[in-house]
Amino acid sequence: MTPSGISGLEKATPALDDGKASIRTSFRLGYPDFTFAVDLQLPSTGVTALFGPSGSGKTTLLRCIAGLVKSPDGLLRVKDEIWQEGSFFMPIHRRALGYVFQEAGLLPHLSVRRNLEFGLQRIPPAGRRVQFEQVVDLLGLSRLIDRQDPCSLSGGEQQRVAIGRALLTSPKLLLMDEPLSSLDPASKQEILPYLERLHGVLDVPMLYVSHSLDEVTRLADHVVLMDAGQIVVSDSLDAVQSRLDLPMAHLDDAGIVIEACVAGHDEIYHLSRLDFSGGKLWVSRVDCPVGGKVRARVLARDVSIATVAPQGTSITNILAARIAEIEDEGHDRVNLRLLVGDGPTLLSRITRRSRDQLGLAVGRDVFAQVKSVAVKRSGF
Repeated sequence: MTPSGISGLEKATPALDDGKASIRTSFRLGYPDFTFAVDLQLPSTGVTALFGPSGSGKTTLLRCIAGLVKSPDGLLRVKDEIWQEGSFFMPIHRRALGYVFQEAGLLPHLSVRRNLEFGLQRIPPAGRRVQFEQVVDLLGLSRLIDRQDPCSLSGGEQQRVAIGRALLTSPKLLLMDEPLSSLDPASKQEILPYLERLHGVLDVPMLYVSHSLDEVTRLADHVVLMDAGQIVVSDSLDAVQSRLDLPMAHLDDAGIVIEACVAGHDEIYHLSRLDFSGGKLWVSRVDCPVGGKVRARVLARDVSIATVAPQGTSITNILAARIAEIEDEGHDRVNLRLLVGDGPTLLSRITRRSRDQLGLAVGRDVFAQVKSVAVKRSGF
């Protein structure tokens, strides 16, 4: 792998079906030591994560979309509107978008309510598609609404107000530039469930910049991987996370997301059974009704391999699988891509010694022992 983990890869962006891709971007900017060249089609629903190393152009892309940076001869179409094409450049204030920065940027002389209303007042009543009460409920702001000094709020609370203010502009597109990067771990965990709720309730496409693989796998439906101002790949989370030729599979917390259905609860042992197309998984009891959907994450380091069906083991989740790909990871480890029936792909990271002792090779049937499963999102 190259130092950034990306530069040595062929840069390609698979085309999306026109019926699903109603955000179209094409920008090019020249810098002394950096060329920013992006040509993208993106889904008009869900969360698209922009992921890549620092300096890869993620924020530049957001600023071009917002109109804060003008790319000559650029192209930007958002749903049924042209925001930039040829000599036409829609002014920033006319673009129906919300922008959430790393810092909340609340107006300190206004109360929480007035900060929220600042976003609402940008839109005439007839054009308001997102309602004040809806945002207050979705972001859990009811107990904060009458606070007079927004600077006295915690970092997570301030960022929730900032997100609410952006949503109350009734945007056709929500841009979020590392909105959790300035928060401590506890505040991040506090705000993530609210972002998940937005994803499930509001029909507002979101472009989400993050360095956190945990945030990406928890929130994203689509991933754009960037490096040195270029698009390396743009595809569904499911497709990107399992590719061994991409850097996401080589990070310490590499893993895959499984979208599953809650099949039942074991109240005696406080467990829940998740069914998916490749089998079933038992996890700690989830707060989701039977029939509800959840997103579960399995890390590569938590998947070990057996060549015969294990017996007398404490590991509950054992899945029949077939090795689809093997790739060395440094001097002592290897990554495996496993096919689980007709279901999802699993990743496994084991030692080279284990691979050789077990005689593992592409095409061999094995058993994947899943030591841990983390449920990341429910109700998607």
